[in-house]
Amino acid sequence: MGLVFKKIEGKWIFLAAVLSLYLILAFFNFALIKDSVLFFLELLLKILPVFLTVFFLMFLMKMFIGPKKMIKYLGEGTGLKGWLIAIGGGIISSGPIYMWYPLLADMQAEGMKKSLIAAFIYNRAVKLPLLPLMVYYFGLPFTITLTFYMIVFSVISGILVGRYAD
Repeated sequence: MGLVFKKIEGKWIFLAAVLSLYLILAFFNFALIKDSVLFFLELLLKILPVFLTVFFLMFLMKMFIGPKKMIKYLGEGTGLKGWLIAIGGGIISSGPIYMWYPLLADMQAEGMKKSLIAAFIYNRAVKLPLLPLMVYYFGLPFTITLTFYMIVFSVISGILVGRYAD
């Protein structure tokens, strides 16, 4: 019996706990649970196209780039080129960050360094379309300084994540 429980991963235990909580709460306030489930389904319908796009990008990346090429640029032993790809990719990426998580997790499974993933995520805060607006409200020196420091600290953050998360 104990062997069966050792094979169950934490994510399945969490899912079972949440579903059990919903069932218990349904006895006390069914209307609340119904509203919650309907809200979830509406949200799922809204984000489904983005999920499909991300999975399509993952498919294309595996088909055309392949793990060997990805590891060459984003894996162990990568140098400045890997950092520039992660920084540039984070800056030009768009959409909600949670949509990038499956793609980044897939890339990590293929050999992408955690330090580069951290730099990518950090640089998502630099938004090219919003830079002119930032210049308008805060001025060019502020915008250049802030953007520069965000990029520099993304590298520092990436190095720390790489050192302590591996």
